[in-house]
Amino acid sequence: MGMLATTSDHRSDVAVLRLSGELDADTSAKLHATLADLLDRPVPRIVVDLADLKFCDSVGLSAFITSKQVITTRGGWLSFASASPFLLNLMATVGLSKYFAIFPSVEDAIAAAEL
Repeated sequence: MGMLATTSDHRSDVAVLRLSGELDADTSAKLHATLADLLDRPVPRIVVDLADLKFCDSVGLSAFITSKQVITTRGGWLSFASASPFLLNLMATVGLSKYFAIFPSVEDAIAAAEL
């Protein structure tokens, strides 16, 4: 099926990364490339919109873990929004929910970031 990754800027300092389709070993390279562009920003602030992501495996999720170190070093953050029950369960199982904030919607994630 593949995966589509699109980025839009919500405010000057927040990028929203929308993922749709399937995130797995075959499509994780596309995610790595998209994240690499966002990590080039001086202070990366990223909300990952998971509303249209139908499937994900641990290989796909590992890209976020490797990016977090760069993001934290630069004083930025990465959070997730609109995850399905399947994804919420997967993220809890692999321990991502301990390291990343997960919000019900993109708007909630951006509002929390303004605090």
